[in-house]
Amino acid sequence: MTEYLTSYVQGEWWTPSSDARASEVRDASTGDVITRVSTDGLDLAGALEYGRTVGHRSLAALTFHQRAVLLKQFALALTARKDELYVLSARTGATTSDSWVDIDGGIGVLFSYSGKGRRELPNSRVHVDGPVEPLSKDGSFLGRHVYTTLPGIAVQINAFNFPVWGSLEKLAPAFLAGMPTLVKPATPTGYVAEAMVRILVESGLLPEGSLQLVSGSVPDLFENLRLGDIVGFTGSASTAESLKAHAAVQTGGVRFTAETDSINASVLGTDAVEGTPEFDAYVRQLVTEMTTKAGQKCTAIRRAIVPEGTADAVIAAVQARIATKTVLGDPRAEGVTMGPLASTAQRDEVLRQVGRLQDAGGRVVVGTTDSPEVRHADGSTGPSPDGAFVSPVLLRFDDAQADAVHSIEAFGPVSSLVTYTSIDEAAALVARGGGSLVTSIATHDPAQAVELATRIAPFNGRMLLLDRDDARSSTGHGSPLPNLVHGGPGRAGGGEELGGIRAVLHHMQRTAVQGSPEMLTALTGVWHAGAASHAGGRHPFRKSLAELRIGDQIVSASREVTLDDIETFARFTGDTFYAHMDEDAAAANPFFPGRVAHGYLLVSWAAGLFVDPEPGPVLANYGLENLRFLTPVSPGDTIRVELTAKQITPRETDEYGEVRWDAVIRNQGDEVVATYDVLTLVNKQPTPEAVPA
Repeated sequence: MTEYLTSYVQGEWWTPSSDARASEVRDASTGDVITRVSTDGLDLAGALEYGRTVGHRSLAALTFHQRAVLLKQFALALTARKDELYVLSARTGATTSDSWVDIDGGIGVLFSYSGKGRRELPNSRVHVDGPVEPLSKDGSFLGRHVYTTLPGIAVQINAFNFPVWGSLEKLAPAFLAGMPTLVKPATPTGYVAEAMVRILVESGLLPEGSLQLVSGSVPDLFENLRLGDIVGFTGSASTAESLKAHAAVQTGGVRFTAETDSINASVLGTDAVEGTPEFDAYVRQLVTEMTTKAGQKCTAIRRAIVPEGTADAVIAAVQARIATKTVLGDPRAEGVTMGPLASTAQRDEVLRQVGRLQDAGGRVVVGTTDSPEVRHADGSTGPSPDGAFVSPVLLRFDDAQADAVHSIEAFGPVSSLVTYTSIDEAAALVARGGGSLVTSIATHDPAQAVELATRIAPFNGRMLLLDRDDARSSTGHGSPLPNLVHGGPGRAGGGEELGGIRAVLHHMQRTAVQGSPEMLTALTGVWHAGAASHAGGRHPFRKSLAELRIGDQIVSASREVTLDDIETFARFTGDTFYAHMDEDAAAANPFFPGRVAHGYLLVSWAAGLFVDPEPGPVLANYGLENLRFLTPVSPGDTIRVELTAKQITPRETDEYGEVRWDAVIRNQGDEVVATYDVLTLVNKQPTPEAVPA
C-alpha cells in the first residue's frame, strides 16, 4: 500500500502532497502504521461539480434497468476479488465472520438492488407513484405523482465499522436512482473502502463520473453543496446534529439523511424463563451482538431488558457462553472469534464511556475493563499494549430508571442489563432510549409480543420478534437487510437507509403533475385513458416489442351472456353462489338486479374476445392485476372488451420483455363492467411466423 491513501476524483487517482498534519492509520491488532491520510490540495469543489455534470449525464442516459444490470456486474467484479478485501479487513480488527458481514454483506446489497430494480421499477427514467387522480368529469384533466432524479450529487459520509457494506448500502440506491456518488469513508478503515473503489474502477464498468472517493477530511464540504445535492451520513448522533444545523441544510435545500448510533434494546419476555428455547435464543443473540465486530455496530444491543426474576440466570448464561465461545485476539490467528476495536483511540473512548456507566451505578458482572490477554498472530498469548483490545463487558444496573443506561453508548463489546416488573415498564424502558434502530423481543406468547410491539414500534425503525420458530432462520437483531428499512426515529437519526425501493426514492424528487391524458402518457411512458389509441390493422399480439407502441389497441366484437352460460359456468367451476343461481335471493341483494354472470366468466370471455390464438411474439400471460367489477351483467346483456398496450418494459438481459395491457369490459350500454391490467411476456424481435408476407 502506498505511503498516502489515494482518492479517486474527477476520473483520476489523486495522491496528496506531503502534509505534516496527515493522519496515521494503524493496524488495530499490532499498532503498525498502514498508511497516512490527507486531503491537502484536493479540489473538493471540482469533484462535486464533476459529479453533478459528467456523472449526472452518464447516469441520466441509462434507464433504471440498465443501472440495475450494472449493479449486478459491480457485485460480480467485487466477488471475483473479495479475497483482497478480506486481507485488508483483518487489519481493521475484523474476524473472518466480521468481514463476511461487511464484504459479502455489501456485495449482497448490490445483488439485491439489482434484482429489485428490474422487478419493481420500469425500464425508463421516470417512476410513477400511485394511481391516476381524476381532476375533471370528462377525463380530460388528470393528476399523477412522478419521481425524477435529483440533479445533484450524493455525498455519502460513512462510519469506520463497515467500510465496504456502509459504502455499498448507500451507493446502490443512489446509483439506481441515477444519482452520482462521492464516498467519504471514515479514516481508520478507509483503506478498505479505497480498495473496494479501486476494484470497481479497474473493472471498467463505472459510468464516467458516477463514483468518486475522498480519502480524508472534508472540512469545507457543506460550503460547496447546493440545492439538488444530498448527504447521507452514518456516525454519531452528536455529529449528525451539528451537520444538520448547517445553513446548507437549513435554508439551502441540501437534503440530509442520518443513521446514527442508538441505544438499542432486547427484551426478554416473561414466558421466556431459563430452559425455554426463547431464553437460549435471547442469550445467544445478546452475546453475538456484544462480540460481532467487537460490538462496533450501530444496531448492537446496548440494553438487555429482562424480567426481574431472570437477571441472575441471564448473567450466568452470558458469562458461560462468552467463556466457551469467545477467543479474543488478532483476527489472523487461528481460532480467534473476536478481534480488537478499530483503533486505540476507539478503545480509549469505549473504556471512558464504560467508566461513565459505572459512575452512574452500573456494576461489571461479566468481563473486565483491565487490559486483556489476547492471542497474537503467531499463536502466542499475552498482552497487546499497542492493540485496541477490550474484553466483552456486561454491566448491571439495579436502578432501571438511571438516565445513563438509556443515554450513554459505549460503542464496543458492551451491554447493560436492567430488569422490569410489568409489560408497561418494559415498553417504557425501551422508549427511554429516545429512538432506536432496532429492538428485539424474545417471547413465544403472541399476546405479549403484540402488546410490546405495538407499544414500542413508534420508537424503533425495525423490530425482531424472536422465538423458537424463527431462531434458526432469523438473520439476527443486528443485521440490516436491503429490502427492509434501516434507520430509526429520534436519536437514531430519523432517516431511512435501505428499505428496498424506498431508499431509491430518497434520491429522487416526487412531483405532482397535472395535465391531459396525452401529456401524462408522454411523460410517464404509461398509457392513460383518453390518450391517443390505435385500433385496427395488425392485431397487437402479432407485434414484437420492436413493433408494438403504447396505445396500440384491439376493440373486440360483442358477445351475449345467456342464463345457460351462467349455469354451465357454475356447474363447471363449482361456483354456485346464490347471486348466480337464485333469482329471488340475488334480487334481495342491494348490489344485483337479479341473477348475474360470474365476474370470472366475464374475464374468461374477455380473454377469448381479444386473444390472437396463433404462435407469435406473445409468449405467455403471466398475471392479472387491479381487477375491479363495477357493473353487474344480467342474462341477455352483451359484453365487449377494449385492450390497449399500456406499458412496454423490455428486459435488459433477456430476449423478451413485459407488456402491461389496459383491459376494459363494457356492456351494450357502454357502461364499464370491469377494469384490470393484463400482463404478458413478449419477444423483443419478430418471430419468423409473425413477419408479414
